[in-house]
Amino acid sequence: MPRKLAPTTTTKRYHDSVRPTMLAQLPLKPLVFILCLLPLARTLSILLRGQPVNPIEFLTRSTGTWTLVLLLITLSLTPLRRLTGTVWPLRLRRMMGLFAFFYASLHFTTYLWLDQFFDLAAILRDIRKRPFITVGFMAFVLLLPLAATSTDRMLRRLKRNWQRLHYAVYPIAILAIVHYWWLVKRDLTQPMVYGSILAVLLGIRLWWKWQTWRRSVARAQPAIQTDGRKIGV
Repeated sequence: MPRKLAPTTTTKRYHDSVRPTMLAQLPLKPLVFILCLLPLARTLSILLRGQPVNPIEFLTRSTGTWTLVLLLITLSLTPLRRLTGTVWPLRLRRMMGLFAFFYASLHFTTYLWLDQFFDLAAILRDIRKRPFITVGFMAFVLLLPLAATSTDRMLRRLKRNWQRLHYAVYPIAILAIVHYWWLVKRDLTQPMVYGSILAVLLGIRLWWKWQTWRRSVARAQPAIQTDGRKIGV
C-alpha cells in the first residue's frame, strides 16, 4: 500500500496562506446578493404594513433610487480594485450591474403598470412631453443590451466589442442623474450628492486615461529621437 507523502514546507505554507483568503471570499457573493435584496424587502414591508405613504410613488421612488445607488456602486468597483490591489471588487461587478438592471426593471414596470396601466398612448405622450421621463426611458433602453450581454458566452462571442458596448454604462449613469435631478425639482440635495459621486468616479477614469496617454507619449519620444539620429535629422 503506497505511503502518503508528507506535505513539503512550501506546500504547507501555500495552503496556510491561501485557505483563510478562500474562506473569507466564499460567502462574499451570497452575502452581497442578500444585501442587494434588502431594499426591496424593506419597501415591500412598508407597503404591506399599510404605512401612510402613496404606494405607487413610494415604490417608484424607492426602486429608482436603488437603481442609481447600485449603478454608482458598480462604477466604484474598478477604482476600488486599483486602490486596494485586490481582485474581489471585480468579482462583484457583474452582480451589482445586474442588480442595478433588476431595480431599473422594477422601476420601469411600476411606471408602466401601476402608474399608466399599460396605456400606450399615455406613455408615449409622457415620453414626448415630460423631459425626465424621456431621459429615464433612454437610460433604461441603453441598459437592455448591457444586461443581455452580461454572460460569459456573450463576452467570448463579442470579444473586444463587449468592452466597447459596456462603456455605455457611463452615459447611462449620467442620464440617470439627470432623470433624478429633473424629477426632484425643489430639494436637489440628493441628486447633487449622487451627481458629485459620479463626477468623482468619472474624473478618476479620465485621470487614468490622461496618465496612460502621457506615459505612451514619454515612451515614444526616445524612439523618435533615435530614428531621427539614424537618418541624420
